[in-house]
Amino acid sequence: MKKLSLILSILLFSSCAELQTIAENYPQAGVSNTEIASGLRQALDMGIEKQVTKLTEENGFYNNELVRITLPPELQKVDKTLRDVGLDALADQGLKVLNRAAEEAVQEATPIFVNAVREITFNDARNILLGQDNAATVYLTGKTDEQLYGKFNPVVTTSLEKVGATEIWTNIINRYNSLPLTNNVNPDLADYVTKEALNGVYTMIAIEEKEIREKVSARTTSLLQRVFALQDRQY
Repeated sequence: MKKLSLILSILLFSSCAELQTIAENYPQAGVSNTEIASGLRQALDMGIEKQVTKLTEENGFYNNELVRITLPPELQKVDKTLRDVGLDALADQGLKVLNRAAEEAVQEATPIFVNAVREITFNDARNILLGQDNAATVYLTGKTDEQLYGKFNPVVTTSLEKVGATEIWTNIINRYNSLPLTNNVNPDLADYVTKEALNGVYTMIAIEEKEIREKVSARTTSLLQRVFALQDRQY
């Protein structure tokens, strides 16, 4: 009988230890799965509202060093050569029109992001919450990247035409190609700007996500405070 009691005690202790481990790894603290999912959606919505919206403003890309679109590698030598011969104003104008096209394209992003955020499941939410500090951004990237490219690219193409970028860059490239000892270049600017615009969007969302994860003061609603407190306990 004593032996049986000892075995039961060991099994009970072992079960309690396992339950404790589970509780530590997946803390609930009175927060439901529904609230976790809602909290993640709210955090992403804040990132979209606070950060992505900034990119649609005039010079939203160009004045932001984190996301400013510079020239593709094959055109960087064009920029340098133009500046070396005193054509700085032309080079600056070329950069600005690329960034202006990105600003216009990003205006197409919000409805796509909103739909992707709504689709976050309970399982997605838990994995995101207990994941890396950019887990929500990575999730959103996977859900929206292909669709956003399809939306951004024609807008970028049209914008490059509208703001005169095609004409400007034709002028720039022609001036460059006419210089001695240079090789002709002709990159797909619309594809390049589209991809850079997408990178900029996800960069800004990641900044807001990291802020909410690391700073309690950035959790400006009671829901965010409760949900991200669970994340804090695992560290």
